[in-house]
This record gives sequence, C-alpha cells and structure tokens, in this order.
Amino acid sequence: MFLVKRDNFNKNFIIKGLITAILLSAFIYLSYFDIEYRFINTILGLLGLYFLLTIPRKAVFIAGFATGILWCYWMAISLKYYDLIFLTPVLLIAIGFAYGFIFLLFTLYDKIYFRIIAIFAFTFIAPFGFNWMKFELLFIDSYLGTSKEDFALILVSLFMMAKLKRMKILSILPLLFAFSSQSGIYIDNPDAKISMPQLNIKQNLKWEKDYQATVFKKNFEYIDNAIYNKKDLVILPETAFPTILNKSEELLAILKNKSYKIDIITGSLYLENEQFYNATYYISNGDIQIAKKLVLVPFGEEIPLPKFFVDLINDILYDGAQDYSKAKKPTDFVINNQKFRNAICYEATTDKIFENLNDVKYMIATSNNAWFTPSIEPTLQKLLLRYYSKKYNVTIFHVVNGSNNFIFRP
Repeated sequence: MFLVKRDNFNKNFIIKGLITAILLSAFIYLSYFDIEYRFINTILGLLGLYFLLTIPRKAVFIAGFATGILWCYWMAISLKYYDLIFLTPVLLIAIGFAYGFIFLLFTLYDKIYFRIIAIFAFTFIAPFGFNWMKFELLFIDSYLGTSKEDFALILVSLFMMAKLKRMKILSILPLLFAFSSQSGIYIDNPDAKISMPQLNIKQNLKWEKDYQATVFKKNFEYIDNAIYNKKDLVILPETAFPTILNKSEELLAILKNKSYKIDIITGSLYLENEQFYNATYYISNGDIQIAKKLVLVPFGEEIPLPKFFVDLINDILYDGAQDYSKAKKPTDFVINNQKFRNAICYEATTDKIFENLNDVKYMIATSNNAWFTPSIEPTLQKLLLRYYSKKYNVTIFHVVNGSNNFIFRP
C-alpha cells in the first residue's frame, strides 16, 4: 500500500511539472502552426506562470527539464552537420538538466514571494550567454504587454490570486495596468526600395565545393533580378556566399561591378590577421564596408568556458577548429542617407546589438536557419525579433536562408 501511494505521489509531481511545461511552451507551438489568438495566449501564459509559482518544489524541476527541451530541442538538429548526431540524447538531457536546475533555483527558498523575485530576476539573466528563454515572450501575442514593468504587474497579479482568500477578483487590477491593445501601429518605411530574396539552400549542400558554383550563380541571379525590378538595395542572408569573400578576388570583382547599379548586402566569412569573422559585406558604388558579428552564438560560434575547456572541446568535437572572433561594437550602414544597424542571426535577439542606437530606426538582420529546420527555431526567433522590434522601436528587415523572411515593425 505504501509503495502504491508513493508511486502515485511521484506521478503527481511528474504530471504537474509536464502540464506546467506545456503551458509555458504552448504559445511557440501555436505560432508554429499559425494559431495566434490573443485570448488563448493570455490565458495559457497566465496559467503557465501561476502553475510555476504554485506547484510543489519537486514538480518545478520536472517543469524546467521539460520546458528546456520544448523550447530548445532544435539545438540538437545541427549536430548532424558535424557528424555528431550520436550526441543528440546527451545534448537533450543536458538542456533538460540545465533548465531543470535553473527552475529549481526559483524554489531555493520555497515561498511564493521568493519564486516571484527569482523568476523576475531570471528575465535579466542569460545563462552561458544564451537568452532565448524569455518569460515575457509568453505574452507577445496576448492582451498583455511584454515590458519588464508589464511582467512585474503580471507576477503581482498571480501572487494576489494565490494568496488572497477572499476578493480574488482584486488580482485583475494589476493586469489592467499591464493591458496592451497592440493597436495604432505606425508603419515607418525607409526611402530605399529593398529586395529581400527568399533563399532555401540546404545546409548539407551549402558548403560542398561541388555545389558552390550553383550557390554563387543563384546569388548573382537574385541581384540581377533586383536590378531589373529597379530596387535600390538587395539583401542576401547570413553566409549567402559560403566562402571567405575578402579572399575571393573574382567574386568581389563581380559584386563590385553590380554595385554600381544597386547596393548589395550579403553575408560571408571575413579573414583578418588570421582571425575568422562571421560578417556582413555592404557593397555600394564599388566600395566595400565590413560589419563583423558582435555577439556570437554560445557553443555554436564560441564556447563560453575557460580557455582550457574551449581548446579541449574544439580538439575533440571540431577537429581543432578555432572559435570565431567578434567585433567590439555594432556597425551601422548609411543607405540612401538613412542609417541601418547590422545584425547577424543570434545577435539580433540580444540587447547588446541595440546599444547606442541614437537616431537609427532600422535594422537589417540576416540569418541562416538551415542549421535547424525543420523545427520551431525559426518560430522562436520570429517571436524574439518581434519582441525586440517593439522594445527598441526599430523596424527589422529579416532576410533568411531556410525559413521565411519577415519585416518586423514596432
């Protein structure tokens, strides 16, 4: 009898943890299937946070484990391109345990007010430099706002709901102040007429030497088509030219020649002083400007660990390859007398790339999502870009290989 009760007790923890994880992740998967109803997302988001605040401590670890996998399982998809697919279960378990322990820290002192403080503090933290688990995103397609102030009001409302024995109706008051109508959007367009070709080159082909001539030919066709349609600017995605472009005189000569008819922005690698950079090339009237990536992808482009472990991991898993180098500050391009902040993939979803915007109202973000498709990664990235566009009042032109292009307006 005791064993039966204990099994039921453990199952209860597991069920509560899994339900919490599903509620905290539902908005991503609904968006993936183009199901975006503000009422549904509002209710699911509030329920997910309420459960996280009130479920037993043992269930919180399960919630974190499952939430981590539901939000980040796509990281494992890229392993096949490094011939490391055998590490998929290891990576998924590591992701689960990492977020399980992070969630468990919310209950270090197991009182609801401590959980509220810890969860709010987590919105300012990026473990290992990775910040894609943002609880504010729960309400990106809801009737509630996504600012820090709005999130604090939501947590206060849930605290009142949990603690008030009578007059629970009062818990609605903070939500009224966090209400967001999301109406009256001002659509601001730059003067430049922009071409954003949609690329869908598979990652396993992109860097094959025998296929590169095809990639280059297609890129030039996109540029020529933009010229034919009398565009001012054509944007190609991250590493659209899968080579070290500044070491390819032939390719640069062609691009420079075409740049007298249209401004060109394209992604490629850049080599300088024996350091490799993930970079954006802006080519106009034969001149070239280089924007080096400022924020590298943790464990993808750099390993955020002490040098001994970095060298060891690179030697064992990446055949001794070195991490990318990075810029010291953001880069702005002036196109048609208007400034555009450059961002490459992950950095477009970090606060650092938005520093010192001053009069910059536009951002050109380029990505290569072929690493992670098919998965929810492009959906999560899209939601994050919407969040940052609104947060910093910047229009983002997102040009992608492997998933859909978008323009995000505040």
